[in-house]
Amino acid sequence: MESEEIKVIRPFGPSVAKVKIPNELLEALNNYVDEIILNKNKIKNLNYGDKLVGNVTQEFKLENEFIESSGYLKFLSESVSNWLKISDKKNLKKFSVLSSWIVRQFQNEYNPIHWHGGHVSGVGYLKVPNSLGKTHQDKKINFNGRLQLIHGSRQFLSPSSMVIVPEVGYYYFFPHYLMHVVYPFDETQDERRSISFNAEVDQEIFNVYES
Repeated sequence: MESEEIKVIRPFGPSVAKVKIPNELLEALNNYVDEIILNKNKIKNLNYGDKLVGNVTQEFKLENEFIESSGYLKFLSESVSNWLKISDKKNLKKFSVLSSWIVRQFQNEYNPIHWHGGHVSGVGYLKVPNSLGKTHQDKKINFNGRLQLIHGSRQFLSPSSMVIVPEVGYYYFFPHYLMHVVYPFDETQDERRSISFNAEVDQEIFNVYES
């Protein structure tokens, strides 16, 4: 319980935003992915695996036309705008998606520690297995299929990482430089389907050295 004499604040470290994906958009994204993976020509042309580090079944880019027509671009722009306003009291004037892609991950696959380009990035969850497996030893933290965000080093009152359990319909936004890793999972043949993006915002907001 917090007393009137103490107020917990977060003066250091990057902020992370968690946003609910509208149900209509979630359905549109999954339907789009389902259609693309059945189209051999499109899936070949949209392949993005050679540009990414993941050791996963499939990674492919979203088409620009769909990004705009589906409302996905609007969702990203509004989410980032609200995030920056809350975090830094800054009003977003420019938002430009550099790329957005789907990651289809299955049993024993993973995404090693990496970071993204652009200014801001994020990951949302479209499908998640009912079970991602258990730990082999009791009382161990279960990282199976989790996203772990990493920043700095662990110090007193300053943890260096944040573990996120994937939930269908939620999108997490973070600065592009924030290192992150996705762990493998087992005990299921189901798909873990996520969506990510890289984008640029106003230079005067991003370049804090000139502010």
